[in-house]
Amino acid sequence: MENSIQKLSRKDIVFLKAYQSARSIGGIGHTLLNANELPVFNTYSIKNVIVNRYPECQPKEVILQYSDYVNLHVGNILVSRGSDEAIELLMRVFCIPYRDAIMTFSPTYTMYSKIAEIYGIKNVIVPMINNVSLNFSKIKKTLHLVKIIYICRPNNPTGHILDIDSIIKILTYTVGKTIVVIDEAYIEFCMRENIVFLLKRFVHLVILRTLSKAFGLAGIRCGFTLAHKDIIKLLSKIITPYPLPVPSINIAKQALLPSAIFDMKHRVLQLQENKIYLLRFLKKSDLVQYIFHSETNYILVQFYNAKNIFDVLWSQGIILRNQTHEPSLQECIRISVGTKKECLRLISALKIISLN
Repeated sequence: MENSIQKLSRKDIVFLKAYQSARSIGGIGHTLLNANELPVFNTYSIKNVIVNRYPECQPKEVILQYSDYVNLHVGNILVSRGSDEAIELLMRVFCIPYRDAIMTFSPTYTMYSKIAEIYGIKNVIVPMINNVSLNFSKIKKTLHLVKIIYICRPNNPTGHILDIDSIIKILTYTVGKTIVVIDEAYIEFCMRENIVFLLKRFVHLVILRTLSKAFGLAGIRCGFTLAHKDIIKLLSKIITPYPLPVPSINIAKQALLPSAIFDMKHRVLQLQENKIYLLRFLKKSDLVQYIFHSETNYILVQFYNAKNIFDVLWSQGIILRNQTHEPSLQECIRISVGTKKECLRLISALKIISLN
C-alpha cells in the first residue's frame, strides 16, 4: 500500500524535507525561547461567538481597523492565515511552476524557499555580504526569470534590518520586472523603519504583516498583505473562501482596538528592556564569540561549542533555536527574548555552563 501511494505521489514531494517549525522540532520545557513569540499571555473573550455560519472571506471590520492602524486604504489590504499563506498566494499568482523563479537572500526565513520547492519554483539564492548587506551586482546578474523577490525586514534569523536606501534601490531596479515582497513580521519592534509610505510610489511593492509577533497572537494565525489594489484583487481570486475562522476574527477585532494597540506598544517596550538586560550578560560571557545586531525580539548569538550549549539548555527545559544548518551561521543559536524571569533562568544556566 505504501509503495502504491508513493507511486501516485509527485516524486519531489515524496523526497521533500518538511519545514521544521519550532513546535514540530519539539522540546519540552518551562522556557520556550525558540519561536520569537511574545512571552506574555493575552486574554481575550470569545463568548457568544456564532460558529454555525461561515465567516466573511475578508472580514470588513478587521480590515477597516487595520487600515486605520497602518494609514492605508482598505482596498490595499488582504487578510490571510498568517503571513505564510500570503507568501504562498503570491507565488501562485505570479510564478509558473518549473519555469519562473523567486529570489531570496541567505540567511533568511526558510519558508520562502520551502513553499517554492513545493510548487516547483526555483529559488535563486543570493548570499548576503557579511550576513547583512545585499549583493547588488550579483542580484542584477541573476534576476532573469525571477518573478518575486522576498526580503525579510527585519531579517529572521539575524535580526538586522536593511536600510531604506537599499530597499528603494532594489525597487527602482525591478520596476516592470519583478514583484518585491518585504516581510515585516517584526516591524512593530522598530516601527520607525516601516515602509508603508513606499506603496504609493512603487506598484510592484508588497508588504507582509502579522499579528503573531508583537501583538502576541501567534495562535490565531492572522496576517495582512499590503499592496496595490490590482495585486490585492489577484490574490483575492485564489485565496480560500474562508481563510480565518470566526474566533480568530473576533480576537483580531479586539486586538486592533486603539486601547489594545496602546497595550501592544507598551509590551514591546517592556520586552526591549528585557533584551537589553540579556544583552548585558551575553556581551560579558566567555561562552560568546559574536552577537548579531538585532532590531527584533530575538538575538542571534555565535557561541563557542554551540551544540553542547544548546543540548545542555535543552535538557534543562530551556528551548532555543539552533541555526547551525545555515552555512554562514556556524555555531549560532537564536534566542527569543522572554520575560525577565525567563531571561534570568537562561542567564543562570549559561553561568553554570561557563563554570564547567
